[in-house]
Amino acid sequence: MFIPKIYKNEDFNLMKKIIGENAFGLLMSNNERLLATHSMFLLNGTEEKFHLETHISKANPQSKILKNDDEVLCDFLGAHSYISSSWYQKTNVSTWNYQAVQIRGKVKIMTNDGLYNHLDQLTRKYETTQKCPMQIEKMGNEFVEKEMKGAFGINICPMEIHIANKLSQNRNENDFENIVINLNQSENENAKMIAEEMMKIKIGL
Repeated sequence: MFIPKIYKNEDFNLMKKIIGENAFGLLMSNNERLLATHSMFLLNGTEEKFHLETHISKANPQSKILKNDDEVLCDFLGAHSYISSSWYQKTNVSTWNYQAVQIRGKVKIMTNDGLYNHLDQLTRKYETTQKCPMQIEKMGNEFVEKEMKGAFGINICPMEIHIANKLSQNRNENDFENIVINLNQSENENAKMIAEEMMKIKIGL
């Protein structure tokens, strides 16, 4: 992913936030041919050593060609919004502000136990906030094991990490403030999130 220097970021916590809040990412591979699958991801580990986890259907052609040590690219798009040139003091081009993460890594296919733990953790993440949480242990081992037969679990060990944090850092103070004002006036939630992220960099958070 090409990122101009002014928008590059190396903050692990920002990466973790973007992935955590936008975990339905894109798994891309290029073995016999270019393939891509939207799938649910988890980020596990520490800044010093972390990995991504995901799973796809065994019926998916991508699962039939991926093997240990294959390279994949994982893409996550965070908050993003159109920035109108009408918000600038001087004539310029319109653009798009966004936060995104791309991780290139090597595949390690999950063991059966690893897949179970992955699905358990994934379920806990999203079921905890439900009125009547349906955790794996409530489903019964026989049902879970049957469903697991159709899943292909993957760990991705990172080789390259790219974090884009494009938030009008190249604009003067007046333009920057006017962009924030206009974004906050929008009814689009992404626009408001970008405005919030812009204010964080302004006050140094």
